[in-house]
Amino acid sequence: MEVKRRTARNLVSKLSSVSEQTRTDALCELRLISKHDPDSRPLIADAGAVPYLSETLYGSSPTIQENAAATLLNLSISSRASLMSTRGFLDALSHALSNSPSPTVVQSCAATLYSLLIAEDTYRPIIGSKRDILYTLLSIITDNNAPPRSIKDALKALFGVALYPLNRASLVGLGAVPALVSLIVRDARTGIVEDATAVLAQIAGCEESEEAMRKAGGVRVLGDLLDDGTGASERIRENAVAALLNLARCGGEKGRKEVKEMGAKVIEGITDLTKNGSTKGKAKAAELLKIVVDGYGNQIEVRDFRLNTSSDFMNHSI
Repeated sequence: MEVKRRTARNLVSKLSSVSEQTRTDALCELRLISKHDPDSRPLIADAGAVPYLSETLYGSSPTIQENAAATLLNLSISSRASLMSTRGFLDALSHALSNSPSPTVVQSCAATLYSLLIAEDTYRPIIGSKRDILYTLLSIITDNNAPPRSIKDALKALFGVALYPLNRASLVGLGAVPALVSLIVRDARTGIVEDATAVLAQIAGCEESEEAMRKAGGVRVLGDLLDDGTGASERIRENAVAALLNLARCGGEKGRKEVKEMGAKVIEGITDLTKNGSTKGKAKAAELLKIVVDGYGNQIEVRDFRLNTSSDFMNHSI
């Protein structure tokens, strides 16, 4: 371990060299070591690498930026506190997300945010308060020319942000709902639609989402996903149910009314999930179906429906 510690210190010391080639070589080695040797990650962080890596994200060389961003992503797996306690770290990520010409840098920065957000709930309000980061993530998913990998990484970061309830209103205010609805409509790639509906389901869990969903036609789009004719995957359909359920819970009387009306049109799709979905998907579909049925009384015939009241409803799981 002492050899690894000395190696880490030696490489980190080279990051302050006046020679660009020396810095580049050191970054390449740090990237490889942090990728393949988990034990070295805390040693690299303890050696003071994070401030240098963060500063490097402001550089003009795509190659150097890529190595720095990838190393930060690797360190985020086990040295999160070192990253978040470094002054200017989030600002550097924000800068790289919005300014780097390299898709690889953008993807690594978004993935780093997701790594931090998923692992530590205490980081969610901190990152969520950085409106420039939220704005840039939303800009990525609305960019028709963005690589699919960049969109997926941005969606995962947005999902992590939306896990904190107080961040949801901020996302709504920045236009997240129309951005997500538009992405769902225009993108036929299953993986992206699955991630987009997962984010939308989380954001629907705030009062401010009702008006945004109504203006963007979100309830109609979610209903379409539950129609058998669309061929949506099970995960997409479960996310659509979760979004409608959250809207009914949090969107006030208007939101509940919209969900009831749409639910009545796709009753078969909801009922199917109560039987054939995942454990959590069945529970959410059952609760949504109960809302729809209670709202319409005997106007809707539900076949073989059983409400499982013992199911574990998890607010943050999609």
